[in-house]
Amino acid sequence: MESFGVRLHRAMRERGPLCVGIDPHPGLLARWGLPDDVSGLDRFARTVTEALGDQVAVVKPQSAFFERFGSRGVAVLESTIRQLRDAGSLVLLDVKRGDIGSTVAAYAAAYLDPSSPLYVDAVTASPYLGVGSLAPMFDTATRHGGGVFVLALTSNPEGGAVQRARGADGRTVAQAVIDEIAQLNAGAEPLGSMGLVVGATIGDTGHDLSRVNGPLLAPGLGAQGATAADLRTVFGPALSGVLPSYSRQVLAAGPDPAALRAAAEQAAAECRRVLDAPKLTDGSVTER
Repeated sequence: MESFGVRLHRAMRERGPLCVGIDPHPGLLARWGLPDDVSGLDRFARTVTEALGDQVAVVKPQSAFFERFGSRGVAVLESTIRQLRDAGSLVLLDVKRGDIGSTVAAYAAAYLDPSSPLYVDAVTASPYLGVGSLAPMFDTATRHGGGVFVLALTSNPEGGAVQRARGADGRTVAQAVIDEIAQLNAGAEPLGSMGLVVGATIGDTGHDLSRVNGPLLAPGLGAQGATAADLRTVFGPALSGVLPSYSRQVLAAGPDPAALRAAAEQAAAECRRVLDAPKLTDGSVTER
């Protein structure tokens, strides 16, 4: 099986540099005129999947918004994953799991083993029990051609107290996470399969992302305040690995499928202008 990094690189080249979230929170269901129940959840997820599953590189369902409806909601999530895969989109499940030992191995089996009904191409994970605690996820992902996106620098204001704290070697916690993921991706071509989550709203981070050699998921674009132009400031010379992620700005265009597709196309075009811009000698870029 091809690695996730290879599949992601190809999908971004063929479909454009875009990840779209499926975040069916109550306010968005109401905006679409849908009930806040399993039937509304199912109609929402099906509409997004049918509109975008054959268009965007990556679709990112937020598991919590399905889980809140219990087993019936999880059944909708399973169906959504199958539909997205059938449409050709890579599926990144936003679960932010993290644990130790047999428990993290069970999470890995749930999401990254092809025998599971929740099997996806990649998941998000939390490293705050130690990056090494996620080894079963990394191992399972590698074995089955999957990927893991590890939280590094998030945009929520509470995150800085942990992520920017400094260890005995002077590095921040976030930089230590970045460096460990870079080691996992060393030598991979054209892109490693272990990625990082770095918020697009955080500005100049003061962190070195240049050696990650893996995908950099950039949430926070659109309704959360960041623009495609902000990617230059946040990622600098690491722009080539960035996977921009939009949710509410694209989803708010629904429920009309054509409007959803148009919003996704516009977002992808904005990001492509930044990510494809020629680099200057100092590693910065100039927009086309």
